[in-house]
Amino acid sequence: MKSKKVKKIGFVESKEFLGLKKILKLFGLIILCEILGGIGAIFTTPNIPIWYASLTKPLFAPPNWVFFPVWTILFALMGIALFLVLENKEKKKVSQKKKALVAFGVQFFFNILWSFLFFGLRNPLYGLVGIFVLWLAIVFTIISFFKVSKTSSYLLVPYILWVSFAGILNAAIWMLN
Repeated sequence: MKSKKVKKIGFVESKEFLGLKKILKLFGLIILCEILGGIGAIFTTPNIPIWYASLTKPLFAPPNWVFFPVWTILFALMGIALFLVLENKEKKKVSQKKKALVAFGVQFFFNILWSFLFFGLRNPLYGLVGIFVLWLAIVFTIISFFKVSKTSSYLLVPYILWVSFAGILNAAIWMLN
């Protein structure tokens, strides 16, 4: 019986190197999602102390400090979900994988767009329309991810739940103002 030779790359065996590459890819995707998510903060952050603070909000509106940690966790989960989809190497799922990646990009675009519509334009009605489209895009992304990696789709469930809550909050702010 032949033993498999493991190629050495410096002091690291290639199997370990591949594992390291995957870990770096995972963290890279998490960081990418955090950075892309931060684009929305460009519109949000300057408008919280003056405009958002002046709005009448429903009793169930969380304090402002809650949003940062929640979105940080959600963007991290999105990065992990994206990693799982990208790591699926099944040839029969190539077209489903492409659709899932496009869906992911589309929903991320609408995520950033919502921040611009609601905070950048200071318009809860436009935000409400935008969050509805975002919600639909997330549902489509979850369905698309499920076809490639069930686990990746489950990781997006907290995201759709939070955006559902945010949609209700957005609607209430629109009605109260």
